[in-house]
Amino acid sequence: MAVGTETGADENAETITASVVGGSGFTGGELLRLLAGHPNFEITEVTSRSKAGKSVGSVHPPLRGSDLRFTEPDDLESVDVLFAATPHGVSMGQIDEFFDHADTVVDLSADFRLNSEEQYDEWYDGHEAPEYLEKAEYALPEINRENLAGAELIAGGGCNATATILGLYPLFEHDILEGGEQVVVDVKVGSSEGGAGGGEASSHPERSGVVRPYAPTGHRHEAEIEQFLGTSVAFTCHAVDMIRGASATSHVFPSSPVSKGDLWQAYRGCYEDEPFVRMAAGGSGVYRYPEPKAVAGTNLAEVGFELDPSNKRVVVFSAIDNMMKGSAGQAVHAANVALGLEETAGLEFTGLHPVGAP
Repeated sequence: MAVGTETGADENAETITASVVGGSGFTGGELLRLLAGHPNFEITEVTSRSKAGKSVGSVHPPLRGSDLRFTEPDDLESVDVLFAATPHGVSMGQIDEFFDHADTVVDLSADFRLNSEEQYDEWYDGHEAPEYLEKAEYALPEINRENLAGAELIAGGGCNATATILGLYPLFEHDILEGGEQVVVDVKVGSSEGGAGGGEASSHPERSGVVRPYAPTGHRHEAEIEQFLGTSVAFTCHAVDMIRGASATSHVFPSSPVSKGDLWQAYRGCYEDEPFVRMAAGGSGVYRYPEPKAVAGTNLAEVGFELDPSNKRVVVFSAIDNMMKGSAGQAVHAANVALGLEETAGLEFTGLHPVGAP
């Protein structure tokens, strides 16, 4: 298999060299899968300290047949775009080196998601390179497309934050919510969110069959939600028995009356022309509302709502594949925008049905 090409790709398409630093984890594998099928990207290097010397296909089965091998991360090659799929805290310590070897850096960790050093002091463990925070652009095109164009440092969003922001954004954009209302968010997430080394809590015997609260309060992704929506949220996460997926159910209480027509106007106004957001709000069939299983393996987000007039409540549902729209797919989408490529390039897989646990 020739990595970096796909059947039917335009032979005259612009070729952009790319490397993936930290490519042995689940997200790194998804990123490699997407870049391998992208009409513009050519993967020239994949690093992994723990897997150095091994073939990429031996770690990521979808890439069996690739001639790529993992290399040590100490000697980076010069490329057009460097994707960093490293754990939190790594990129901030190596960002100067990354820019020595690439014109554009796309970081999939939490290292550059927030705007200020003070936020990292509050939500994380401080920041080693705060001078880069004002240069970074959040990788969610649906809310930041204009600023992503030409961006040199792209910060991938958190998967739980991505699902929540996409669900609630139209309510703020169309003044249904103003920022002072009560917003309660409950997120259910799959085991892949814990990464390839997720530990005891992510092992199958411990994870199977559970609906386990693991972050009842104080989840770090709250910081992104507050930053981009301008409101605080009461946010809780549950680990559930699925592999892929993040499903957010948000309960909001607008201060003024709202109708279904108002809601449809808000959501269609924001997402009608978005290539990777689709509405699922009632209707017929089994999958009447957003469902992680329906978007597994895709860069799609599903968003929907239901109105509860008796309680003056709007219930908002949003679902994504946490490793795709919540990480690797979002990163490639943002890179496409930043580099002036076709937005949907390499991301047009529509999913499978039926499938097992997503």
